[in-house]
Amino acid sequence: MTEPLAVLVELLDLEPIEVNIFRGRSPEDRWPRVFGGQVIAQALVAATRTVEADRPAHSLHGYFIRPGDPKIPILYEVERIRDGASFTTRRVVAIQHGEAIFSMSASFQVVEEGFSHQDEIANVPSPDELPSEAELVGAMGDKLPEEVAALLKRKNAIEIRPVAPRDFWRREKMAPRGDVWLRMTGEVGEDPALNRALLAYASDLSLLDTSMRPHGVSFRTPNMQTASLDHALWFHRPFRMDDWLLYVQESPSASGARGFTRGQVFTREGVLVASVAQEGLIRRRPPKPKANAEAKAPKAG
Repeated sequence: MTEPLAVLVELLDLEPIEVNIFRGRSPEDRWPRVFGGQVIAQALVAATRTVEADRPAHSLHGYFIRPGDPKIPILYEVERIRDGASFTTRRVVAIQHGEAIFSMSASFQVVEEGFSHQDEIANVPSPDELPSEAELVGAMGDKLPEEVAALLKRKNAIEIRPVAPRDFWRREKMAPRGDVWLRMTGEVGEDPALNRALLAYASDLSLLDTSMRPHGVSFRTPNMQTASLDHALWFHRPFRMDDWLLYVQESPSASGARGFTRGQVFTREGVLVASVAQEGLIRRRPPKPKANAEAKAPKAG
């Protein structure tokens, strides 16, 4: 494992506090709020820790309630809703400062055979044909602010190669689609629970941006307020996060200051392993009024 990947895996290894209660922490970085994918993944880990290993998670549905504070731990309280013959249901609430910041329901199922069909993988260039993030940053030259360039150049736990890279500093309108190849920057192993948690983490990385593409705005556009509101994830088939996965994302609708995006995750061989849906806040706030210089100037005499 690379060091960033090892740090991420450690973040997902929650500390048990009491029966059905776990504690997670956030990485030490400059972000003002906790990354949504981290909370989703940690909540899934908390729920998984209360379920038998022969019942993998097949779906989760979560709501972001308040921004997470990266400076303090997050408590995850798991409620054991039901343990049935085939399915197990759990509810998880993430708590900070005595208040819920995220709630999630997750369902687990005994592995069984059944009918099978799937969509076909999109016809896009392979990851080997696409530039790496480091090459994209280098091509931008002096266009990037120094602190942003430093952030993009640092080693990450996830390597991403966009099929159609977007320049976040240009107000260019694009089709509401954003396909990316992604994989972990080191060997993860075959642990199904860990691979599902890592995909849950990665699934929140670029969905919201897809809904902003047709409007020529991004999270870096002045006066834009963006946040994930809810998130759903379905696991269909086994996969490995240390091999390339194609994350196909499309936004069929935006309205009421909310953008809706759907995603599908395929292996390089074209196997559909997961589906995602998310709605997020994409609000354009009115610019702050400029100060009236004449009104502030002292009167003569």
